Amino acid sequence: MKNSLKYIFGSFVLCLFIFNCGGNSDDDVDPDPDNEVKTPTAATLTFPEENSECTEGSSLTSTESTILFNWNDAQNVTSYQLFVKNLDTQTTTNYTSSVSEKSVAILRGTPYSWYVVSKNSGTETAQSNTWKFYNAGEATSSYAPFPAELVSPALSASLAASTVNLSLEWLGEDVDNDITEYEVLFGNVNPPTQAQATTSSNNVSVTVSSGNTYFWRVITKDVNNNTSESQVFEFTVQ
Repeated sequence: MKNSLKYIFGSFVLCLFIFNCGGNSDDDVDPDPDNEVKTPTAATLTFPEENSECTEGSSLTSTESTILFNWNDAQNVTSYQLFVKNLDTQTTTNYTSSVSEKSVAILRGTPYSWYVVSKNSGTETAQSNTWKFYNAGEATSSYAPFPAELVSPALSASLAASTVNLSLEWLGEDVDNDITEYEVLFGNVNPPTQAQATTSSNNVSVTVSSGNTYFWRVITKDVNNNTSESQVFEFTVQ
């Protein structure tokens, strides 16, 4: 009788062991991580180089050339979107690519900026830095500066009625690194025509009053008297 009880008890323990050590149920299985849509990483730009003169394009006509834009592969990406902006006209064109390069026809003798957006199979994206370059035209010893990038106040900003004095701020860059001064145009008309100041710094103070809309732009000059004009920004004082 004792031997029978031992046999039954031992069989019961063995069954429990097999049950507990068997394969997990479907509810316990971790999802396959490879099926997850992973967040893409930002691409690293390589060519055309930042603040450079691009002379390596293939000439199409006297006014156009083809540039091969390149960037390093990003992770978790199914496609890229390349954005190229003509800084003279402020016109942006975008292109789609499944690889980390794209050939684009652009105007010669013209400043551009560009950046790349990485995309995955879902809705998430990642954006690279933005670089500027000057697409070479006919042989020249000097290039006009890039149009100033207006920073503050932001485009269409609405400022508190108590604002009396504020600082107009911008960024200036040039392939030749020979910017000498900035002329700031500021006023209540669009485009502004009144010269507010001429300065070698990247900011200037202005006086404003409530209930008015103001417009401003910056003309950048270099040592060879080459100039470029920024876009017009506006802001309102409540």
